[in-house]
Amino acid sequence: MPGATTPSVGGRVVAVTGACTYLGGELLRALEEDPRYTRVLALDVRPPAQTGSASGQGSKIEFVKLDLTQPTVDGELATLLAHAKVDTFVHGAFLSHPTHAAEWAHELEDVGTMHVLNACAGVEPRRFVMVSSTLVYGAHPKNPNFLTEDAELRGHRDSRFVNDKVRAERQVQRFAKEHPNVEVCVLRFAPILGPTVSNMYTRFLRRVAAPVMMGHDPLMQFVHEQDAAYALVQAVGSHATGPLNIVGKGVLPYTTVLAMLGRVPLPMPHFIARQLTNMLWATQIVGSPPSFLDFLLYLCVADGSRARQELGFSPRLSIKRTIYDFLGIAPEDGATDTARASL
Repeated sequence: MPGATTPSVGGRVVAVTGACTYLGGELLRALEEDPRYTRVLALDVRPPAQTGSASGQGSKIEFVKLDLTQPTVDGELATLLAHAKVDTFVHGAFLSHPTHAAEWAHELEDVGTMHVLNACAGVEPRRFVMVSSTLVYGAHPKNPNFLTEDAELRGHRDSRFVNDKVRAERQVQRFAKEHPNVEVCVLRFAPILGPTVSNMYTRFLRRVAAPVMMGHDPLMQFVHEQDAAYALVQAVGSHATGPLNIVGKGVLPYTTVLAMLGRVPLPMPHFIARQLTNMLWATQIVGSPPSFLDFLLYLCVADGSRARQELGFSPRLSIKRTIYDFLGIAPEDGATDTARASL
């Protein structure tokens, strides 16, 4: 049954890369409280907050230092997975915002995914879940109103931040074909917004002023950080396979989002905005590269129907509530949603 959770028989062992990311941390917290899971390996270069004294003496979470940029890490990881009898692998070691250290980012995301899949190829866990982004579809003038999971992964001609994620997804697609015994699921998250998460969009939207491409006002789509974390927990405990778009409730025009945030719109031609952004990015004054401007030009909105059908995931929090929570203010009358009490 699509989206059905695994029976509560206990004994499941999960390994999580990117344990120090927002999603990784929320997943660890949920697995710690779920009796179906008896052991959780938190794989990262530093311990997440959920390990150590903060998680209690009887914590099932074990930190294992692992650097996916190291050339021999696949053998080390394969040995670890076999010894711990890991049945579910969650790969979330991906950057949430671009970096000037492009070569290191490529080693982490593209080559790091290769290391992970090499390790899993020899062990074949029952389930493999990877964190991705709707940005892999790319912002393009020919995009339909809502992109389904079958849409082409266009990426971006100038963005290694996006294209490394596209390459990682293609590796996982090949792995799924070569290892049919492994349940492979890829979650493509819309830009995550909320009061605690930090990524490219939250940094951009915290600025006092924001560029607006003259003649363009594309629809924006976000997913609340609570809904995003809930979707990942659901995916780990389900049998859903294939790519799934994880999106929030509703969309709004870019200029409406800026107005709700109280930001100052700066209308300008695209070629001027690109030159200015290129200079500001090169001098590290802003955290958004020039390639990001294409997402202010063209539509990149995903359809969440398949996640609802296959995973049983429906967002609880609307785009308006998401924006209000990001701002840290109480929502207006009629804009409230039912928040998840827990994951």
